[in-house]
Amino acid sequence: MDSDEGYNYDFDEDECSEDSGAEEPGDDDDTLELGDDEVELVDPAEAGGERDEGLETLGGSGHGTGQEEEDYRFEVLTAEQILQHMVECIREVNEVIQNPATITRILLSHFNWDREKLMERYFDGNVDKLFSECHVINPCKKSRTRLMSTRSAAQDLPCQICYLNYPNSYFTGLECGHKFCMQCWGDYLTTKIIEEGMGQTISCPAHSCDILVDDNTVMRLITDSKVKLKYQHLITNSFVECNRLLKWCPAPDCHHVVKVQYPDAKPVRCKCGRQFCFNCGENWHDPVKCKWLRKWIKKCDDDSETSNWIAANTKECPKCHVTIEKDGGCNHMVCRNQSCKAEFCWVCLGPWEPHGSAWYNCNRYNEDDAKAARDAQERSRAMLQRYLFYCNRYMNHMQSLRFEHKLYAGVKAKMEEMQQHNMSWIEVQFLKKAVDVLCQCRSTLMFTYVFAFYLKKNNQSIIFENNQADLENCTETLSGYLERDISQDSLQDIKQKVQDKYRYCESRRRVLLQHVHEGYEKDQWEYIED
Repeated sequence: MDSDEGYNYDFDEDECSEDSGAEEPGDDDDTLELGDDEVELVDPAEAGGERDEGLETLGGSGHGTGQEEEDYRFEVLTAEQILQHMVECIREVNEVIQNPATITRILLSHFNWDREKLMERYFDGNVDKLFSECHVINPCKKSRTRLMSTRSAAQDLPCQICYLNYPNSYFTGLECGHKFCMQCWGDYLTTKIIEEGMGQTISCPAHSCDILVDDNTVMRLITDSKVKLKYQHLITNSFVECNRLLKWCPAPDCHHVVKVQYPDAKPVRCKCGRQFCFNCGENWHDPVKCKWLRKWIKKCDDDSETSNWIAANTKECPKCHVTIEKDGGCNHMVCRNQSCKAEFCWVCLGPWEPHGSAWYNCNRYNEDDAKAARDAQERSRAMLQRYLFYCNRYMNHMQSLRFEHKLYAGVKAKMEEMQQHNMSWIEVQFLKKAVDVLCQCRSTLMFTYVFAFYLKKNNQSIIFENNQADLENCTETLSGYLERDISQDSLQDIKQKVQDKYRYCESRRRVLLQHVHEGYEKDQWEYIED
């Protein structure tokens, strides 16, 4: 949103209900002028770019790659179109309940923009309770401000915030009847919006008053265009976050929103080119499910395996509980705490003095404790080694994927070079297709190691690992082909090898994903819980 023009919901405050004179939903003053942009549904493969011929697996549908993609339709909206969509939602509700638009916006926000829930509560016979819960004054009732005695406009009154005297005309307030000077209102709203990041939950500044400030009041009392723009962003962001059918694009500095017909863990692609899972917002992560990917990301972020390593190589002093690291082979430990200096056995944590220098005594008199300590240390090391195995391969493919994306620039140069060798533009397109397939395979392989980390061993997991190994081998071979230098003598040989290999990679990727999704459907996978 580059402008705050047209954001206000103007309405007649004098009356309401059927004979109120409240504006009809179709009136011009109850709309936002956002231009004549039209929003069309787009195919997932077309949003953000054209689909390459033959790349049905690009993005995936989440179900059996290699088949026709499921018709998971979505549209990519700009911030202005989202604001327009929000106004349309308000207008649809107002066709039934006939309230000022700004009041309806607050009611919808209270119900997380669930129109059905709002309608159900609105017509359950207790409208006053509904408005009280939403912290707004029922517009069908006479404003308390109008029942107050009229003061002379020339009479100076003290503001209850700054305690400065101003003419009565310089005061304003909400339907709750609390009035403050324009300057204090502006400062109050600016602080709430800019410093506290509040939008739809700004209440009256009066003590213990929970009546919410409506949009018209905010836009009328704030003069700074940057503050108005921030307020618009907060309201729009709240609308998106509460709507199950909307999701912000996670790409940095992208302000597009993806709207779907029903929420699901399916891939969507923004106009900026970012492809992500609509359910969790992460990069599209087939074949691993959102649940396990979130656990994996949390595991990596928490750096929990470093703690496992520390647990395997450190213990606490039995006397002062200072952490001691074992950096040698001797089990005779001395606490590093200068005020402690306790001597103890690393194996059983008992005092060292009874042991003397004999390892035999520790094993003899503390055999159970020694065995338990050694077993715990071995288990911790085994868990660490297992995590590092999958984490290293996950990170390697992630790093390789970043390098493969840089291949597009190199491939472009190679394609131009090949055209110098009497090949047409169409004939050299196999190189771009090969890089596309290579990036898809890298991405799939990266997430197969997350899937495998939580997978229990069974017959199906063995088949999966074989498919994974096969895909990994052919992917590395294809990567090697694309890094070769091109010469006139090897031109045809390279073309044939690259075409054969990327077709094989594409096929093996389909097989792997089909097997995983078949396992999901038949409930064949068993998982290791942390």
